[in-house]
Amino acid sequence: MPKGRPNTMNNYGVLLNELGMDENFITPLREKYLQPITALLYPDLGGACLDSHKAFVVKYSLHEDLDLSSHYDNAEVTLNVSLGKDFTEGNLYFGDFSQDPTPVPKYIEIEHVGAQGLLHRGGQIHGALPIASGERWNLIIWMRSSAIRNQLCPMCNKKPELVEAEGFGDGFTETLEDDAPETVNLCSLW
Repeated sequence: MPKGRPNTMNNYGVLLNELGMDENFITPLREKYLQPITALLYPDLGGACLDSHKAFVVKYSLHEDLDLSSHYDNAEVTLNVSLGKDFTEGNLYFGDFSQDPTPVPKYIEIEHVGAQGLLHRGGQIHGALPIASGERWNLIIWMRSSAIRNQLCPMCNKKPELVEAEGFGDGFTETLEDDAPETVNLCSLW
């Protein structure tokens, strides 16, 4: 049975790599379908060279996790898909990019509709408001670019000191490269 928590903030859910879903599902999804979109939307975040990820499912319910406080993700780009179930309230909210996560003085609120996904910058402050009833499940994929994070860790803003890890680790590669991330010339795609 899976044993890891999805992340440091959610208590209920599952890491998809523990279910063997990385190689046959999440990696092809990221490489074949999400990366072409992120290359267009997030060229400054290495959207064309997202080469690793962390994928998990989180659960919100009345007697477990109700909400998720302000935070930013350990990712260059995040996909958040509402897998549904019946729930009320629990909208997502977004503040500024790379601001102090508490408090979020101004934010925009987005209704998170079942079977719909939302792409956003991992460094953008965001959270989930409390659900009022029911149960909500979300698929979260933190997509990472080693070309970006090998230059500067997005969590501590320092040059990374690498340690050995299983799977994708936190998206760093073994050899630090000074290569700038690829960008996409939007005009050439038309």
